[in-house]
Amino acid sequence: MPTILLVEDNELNRDMLSRRLVRKGYDVLIAEDGAKGLSAAAEGKPDLILMDMSLPVVDGWEATRRLKAEPRTRSIPVIALTAHAMSSDREKAVSVGCDDYDTKPVELERLLAKIERLLQAGSS
Repeated sequence: MPTILLVEDNELNRDMLSRRLVRKGYDVLIAEDGAKGLSAAAEGKPDLILMDMSLPVVDGWEATRRLKAEPRTRSIPVIALTAHAMSSDREKAVSVGCDDYDTKPVELERLLAKIERLLQAGSS
């Protein structure tokens, strides 16, 4: 069963998305800010990270940069989650190391397809 680290500061979003992921068969680790997300990634070694980009303490942009710079976590796929739907946001997400990008509000089936694609790519 793959483990997903959800780094999300909004309690409602965190609760809703984590419950839906668990129902789909994933183990879910949760972090409320970017600093806790970095620690959880290093300790929990998740198979994939869903990273909100607007986070307290360390934002998602910087947290992703640090994850991708660290040998122990650089291979973990990261999907950026943001309410910003501008093409420049997608480009920025890719430039900091995100493997994919999705907008909020989350459309679960679209996000699940991205998760599955990245998990399959990582296992092959």
